[in-house]
Amino acid sequence: MKSIAILTGGGPAPGMNTVVASVAKTFLRDGYRVIGLHGGYSALFTTTPKMRDVDFLTADEIFNKGGSILRMSRFKPTDEDFEKRFNIDFFRENEVKLLVTVGGDDTASTANRVAKFLEQHHYPIANIHVPKTIDNDLPLPNSTPTFGYNSAKAQGCVLATAVMEDARTSGNWFVVSAMGRSAGHLALGIAGACHYPMVIIPEFFNKSEVTLEKIVNMVISCIIKRKIMGVDYGAAMISEGVFHSLSDEELKKTGAHFSYDEHGHPELGKVSKAHIFNDMVEKKAKEIGLKVKTRPVEIGYEIRCHTPIAYDLTYCSLLGMGVNRLFHEGHTGCMVYVDNQGNLSPLFLKDIQDPATGKIPPRLVNVESNKVQSYVHDIMDYITPSDYEAAKKYVENPEAYDFMKILNW
Repeated sequence: MKSIAILTGGGPAPGMNTVVASVAKTFLRDGYRVIGLHGGYSALFTTTPKMRDVDFLTADEIFNKGGSILRMSRFKPTDEDFEKRFNIDFFRENEVKLLVTVGGDDTASTANRVAKFLEQHHYPIANIHVPKTIDNDLPLPNSTPTFGYNSAKAQGCVLATAVMEDARTSGNWFVVSAMGRSAGHLALGIAGACHYPMVIIPEFFNKSEVTLEKIVNMVISCIIKRKIMGVDYGAAMISEGVFHSLSDEELKKTGAHFSYDEHGHPELGKVSKAHIFNDMVEKKAKEIGLKVKTRPVEIGYEIRCHTPIAYDLTYCSLLGMGVNRLFHEGHTGCMVYVDNQGNLSPLFLKDIQDPATGKIPPRLVNVESNKVQSYVHDIMDYITPSDYEAAKKYVENPEAYDFMKILNW
């Protein structure tokens, strides 16, 4: 029986099951067997792959649930894996005609390698990729969001709202860190929706270097400004991408103990950014005699497997059905793209890759946009020159806490 295989790579995002279910339903109607692979690409490099058939009842049960029915993995095969361990018999024995992959740009690139390898061994198949990330940092055309982002932001807002209510109720401050390794879309989206008086994202440092002192002083600036306003509570949202932008020298200043990968790089994903930033804010507040209680909060893993909201249920359904359309139109080696009007088209890696490096550059927050500038000027609280005199009650040098001067804006 002819079949398709589908796997999920990278980390979870709301809507994974919606994509898998929608792909399955459309191909089942066409008479295909749908094979789900566990463990991402690792399933293709073993003689005993863990897999399950996705039938209609299974697809109908999972399409609106969070998480992924297919176990995910960040496994990235090496050249040696292809030479010695690739299970080409899986494709031949199951008459696989299409490999569907769900993940980021690494997952898409590996799909192309798999298809090329199979073609060289006289078993050509089609491969179509569905791009996902809650970070919203894939450069899809026309500012189209990546699936999972809106659902993650929505659940992040629920958590961030509760944190702000706690701050208001207890008279405390919270230092909150939100996921987003390369870009600040998620942190900015959550903070903006919740009217956080301070948000710090890596894109803010477009005219100055990221340092711990600047990050801490921006939070302190907000605390002092709110005190001047007669407000003794608040929360600051800091994107984890700010932490990842720190130099090795700055990372050492955090005092955090890192584990290191096989390349000698610190594994930044294993430490709590909120705790590190909170400790440094507390230390600075004590140094300058600023009376304030702060608490750390992480917004991360709680939102990756949340139930998708209606936006992503519709969007991911269109993406899944789009895989079927593109396959029958003869497309391969592409990503499925659905624009804001619901129009479908293939998107090829070469169209969004950097021609020099071959890598897909992250889509960054446009800090010059009206959305960002309106939030910075109308919602955020921080010291400006007009506050210098009042701020001297708390610090001797208020200009050092001037938000605009810190960023060299």
